[in-house]
Amino acid sequence: MTSTVVLQHLKKHGQLLDTEIAASTKLPIEQVRLAIDELSRQGEISRCTVTKYRNGQPVEGVQCRISGYYPPAAPGRKPSH
Repeated sequence: MTSTVVLQHLKKHGQLLDTEIAASTKLPIEQVRLAIDELSRQGEISRCTVTKYRNGQPVEGVQCRISGYYPPAAPGRKPSH
């Protein structure tokens, strides 16, 4: 059940951190991380570990998105090849 909620939330909102998913869905972070592990094993999502800094302190998290999804290119000029 939790995996379905997490997957639907990612489909609706795109790439997110585990903490953002937990806050939005009101699920405990432990359940979100277990769901992310399960969805990753099934090949439904891609995930990576990230470190962000808040007030100079490192905060580790898991960033994930739907498998096969690539964010759109940033606007502006592109380098020539």
